[in-house]
Amino acid sequence: MDAILAQLLNGLDKGGAYALIALGLTLVFGTLGVVNFAHGALFMLGAFCAVAFRALITMESVTIDETQLSPWGTPLEVRTPLAETWFGEWGAVLVDYSVPLSILLAIPVMLVIGVAMERGLIKHFYKRPHAEQILVTFGLAIVLQELVKTFFGPNPWPQPIPSDFRGAADVGALFGLQAGAVTYPLWRLVYLGFSLAVIGAVFAFLRFTTFGMVVRAGMADRETVGLLGVNIDRRFTIMFGIAAVVAGLAGVMYTPLLPPNYHLGMDFLVLSFVVVVVGGMGSLPGAVAAGFLLGILQSFASMTEIKAIIPGIDQIIIYAIAVVILLVRPRGLMGRRGMMEA
Repeated sequence: MDAILAQLLNGLDKGGAYALIALGLTLVFGTLGVVNFAHGALFMLGAFCAVAFRALITMESVTIDETQLSPWGTPLEVRTPLAETWFGEWGAVLVDYSVPLSILLAIPVMLVIGVAMERGLIKHFYKRPHAEQILVTFGLAIVLQELVKTFFGPNPWPQPIPSDFRGAADVGALFGLQAGAVTYPLWRLVYLGFSLAVIGAVFAFLRFTTFGMVVRAGMADRETVGLLGVNIDRRFTIMFGIAAVVAGLAGVMYTPLLPPNYHLGMDFLVLSFVVVVVGGMGSLPGAVAAGFLLGILQSFASMTEIKAIIPGIDQIIIYAIAVVILLVRPRGLMGRRGMMEA
């Protein structure tokens, strides 16, 4: 029971990341019909928003302390992070919570990047074959990756977990198990909760707002909505920006778990596309369900007992499940009838 609960939590944690990235991919495909291979790069850019924010607030101001002398008799330089210089004790809190606070930077930055991508490049490929969309967006992903490598270098940038969320929570006790039987890192629980909150916010936005209802109508029948006088293209552009924000937020909060580097987006890109295809192209509930399902299966496949029976199963389980599901149900778990079945 202890091992099962621990692996279930691991799977939900991984599934949260997969589901967030796949959700943004599905939003783009469902609204614009574009297969966006640059979506993983948006996840990476979000992660580097956190890196840039921390680098900014930890820039140091240098003052000379005449009361302290070096061994050579010269006054010592005192280096203080700018955040502490500007905000005093609150500056130290700002530095400590740099990762979650960098969301305030990531939201407008990712929204602008998403809208610029759609207006500057993606809109020219709406009616082009999916193969061409894949090629151009994959090329864009490589360009963004190399730009990040140029500005931030090839090495990972570790981001610290806020001090209040370091350590582990006794999850087993919540399920009536012996105290200390199952502990789980606090930040991973935070990431899972954050993932669920963002997913819930996106679904609530689409379901309960006028803007969201028009977008859903446009996803079902774009021409009819356009004939009613609604500028559906503008709304779909905004949805592309929202999809970029979702991917960016997923990247921001993931930085303490995996130090970001320039190829982070490529690492998640293939997995996220497998999730989208398994869930059903264009199906938002399918993308979320498949993300958590495949995360859990991958987690259980990584158990020592399972790998002893089938070596390397943890590396191929997601793709094996995808093959089986697509053979049985080509449109995916929750895909619309006729999708990918022609």
